[in-house]
Amino acid sequence: MSELRVGFAADEIQTAESTRSARLKWVIVADEALPLGRIVNAAACVAAVTTQAVPGLLAHDGIDGDGSAHLGLPWAGCTILAAGEAKLRQIRDKAARHAEIFVADMPALAQETRVYDEYIEQLAAVSGLELHYAAVSVVGPRKPVDRIVGGLALLR
Repeated sequence: MSELRVGFAADEIQTAESTRSARLKWVIVADEALPLGRIVNAAACVAAVTTQAVPGLLAHDGIDGDGSAHLGLPWAGCTILAAGEAKLRQIRDKAARHAEIFVADMPALAQETRVYDEYIEQLAAVSGLELHYAAVSVVGPRKPVDRIVGGLALLR
């Protein structure tokens, strides 16, 4: 996970404009070879980390016509893309080299246990070069993010 804090300042949050007008772009890239349930799980997990770590991603809450509250959603959008295992690693590694890009990843081994401490123990026993990723979340300036994920298809 990135140490740098990437995010939107309060005056940059423009909820009345297109998501394409946002300074930062958010993409999640998932391993297309995983079963659908694992893809959804991995995307949800890296999204949870990302929305907590990147200030300004979530917009204000809304109220429906009946007066029920609905928590704010990502106002700048989030594109979900698919890649093979090797490309996913390449995306993670390229993004992590950019100081202005936030990266959150979910190693595939996180889905092999239901006990978080066991996952942490397994993670410590594996070289970073041997890790396989279920999903990677990337937030950063549009052009660098587009260059890193360029050519990938939307997850289907």
